[in-house]
Amino acid sequence: MKNDLERLSRIIDNSQPCRYTGMVTKVTGFMIESMGPQAMVGELCKIFVPGKETPVQAEVVAIDGSRVRLITYGSAVGIQMGCQVVATGRSLGIPMSNSLLGRVIDSMGNPLDGKGPIGFGKKKSVFGTPPDILNRQMVQSPVETGVRSIDSLLTVGLGQRLGIFSPAGTGKTTLLGMIARNTQADINVIALVGERGREVGEFIRNDLGEEKLAKSVVVVSTSDTSPVCRVRGAYTAVTVAEYFRDQGKNVMLFFDSLSRFARAQSEIGLSIGEVPATRGYPPSVFTEMPKLLERCANSDKGTLTGFFTVLVEGDDRDEPISDSAEGFLDGHIILSRKLSEAGHYPAVDVLQSVSRSAVRVAPAILLKAAEVIKHHMAVYRDAEDLINVGAYNKGTNKAIDLAIDKHEIIDRFLIQDLKEKASFEESMDKAMAIAGVR
Repeated sequence: MKNDLERLSRIIDNSQPCRYTGMVTKVTGFMIESMGPQAMVGELCKIFVPGKETPVQAEVVAIDGSRVRLITYGSAVGIQMGCQVVATGRSLGIPMSNSLLGRVIDSMGNPLDGKGPIGFGKKKSVFGTPPDILNRQMVQSPVETGVRSIDSLLTVGLGQRLGIFSPAGTGKTTLLGMIARNTQADINVIALVGERGREVGEFIRNDLGEEKLAKSVVVVSTSDTSPVCRVRGAYTAVTVAEYFRDQGKNVMLFFDSLSRFARAQSEIGLSIGEVPATRGYPPSVFTEMPKLLERCANSDKGTLTGFFTVLVEGDDRDEPISDSAEGFLDGHIILSRKLSEAGHYPAVDVLQSVSRSAVRVAPAILLKAAEVIKHHMAVYRDAEDLINVGAYNKGTNKAIDLAIDKHEIIDRFLIQDLKEKASFEESMDKAMAIAGVR
């Protein structure tokens, strides 16, 4: 019976009573131009290539009269002038079911892990909408990440969107994996958008692990895929996260990276003739980003917490993508190259980081302890040059004296081994002991 239903569903999905067709007139990389078919922006089309049994999937990204511009999901090799383009009458949709758990899929929902087909499920469009703003669960409970520096000094709430801003090579993906392994969320959804192919397997095996993979869904669109693949990979991941959230689950979305999503959208915008607006980026980058981020929110049924990595140049966040992302997120964790080079892991720059939900979700005593510890850190940082060159004489300033006494203790507290998990209660107790508050 189940197999019959699956076959019937596939027949319905692939059927089209009225076929609108067009013809390829130009091929430029992943960008295809055609005369016709009658279609809408976001609609999937099939391009029939001579000698290929399976048509190439493409998405309509712009329409100018009878001229249609599409970007292929797969390779455009073999597509030539005169190839038939057939509109499907639908946008990208992913079959949703619990069979997705433990699987690695691409932006179209196809399995990449060699474990065979994914079970039957009702298709859900990737073009979803955010939950009703007045009927969402409030962000009012803390999330345990298992990372001391975050749980104690930058407490995150269920339903919060947090950015991890980092220069290349300072451990942002590793930190994501650490949180994914340690969190007590019901479901993890991991989006690897624009990543190098080598890093995907390494993340799954080394950073995530088999045990956590079993209750995770990994959506992959590597750097060599088309820009529409990378952008829709992001949408697919959010759609999967929404599906489990609306089952009443506590869901964590780990998104690596928002910068590569923005660059893929930039490629699409520039290829269809958008005029660059901000330092070379077309306007669509700054309209698509909030659409994506606003969907990462609690509903009236479950919670959806998001961690989004953002690549920055050096330690400078004054750049259009990171600056825009910071405005739409509910806080940011800054990873420092200086700390990373000093062997301080995770390389979280606590004084530059902020969790806007901490004041609502962290216990009052922990907020007090965090305030005291940050004060000691700030005083030490201001006097660090004098201390390092031996120009500071102990006894000159009581605040600096205390900061020096606490510096090594705080450093040991914040440094954490990759495989080490710290419970929320343990992190809280240690922070209170360092701060001297009860």
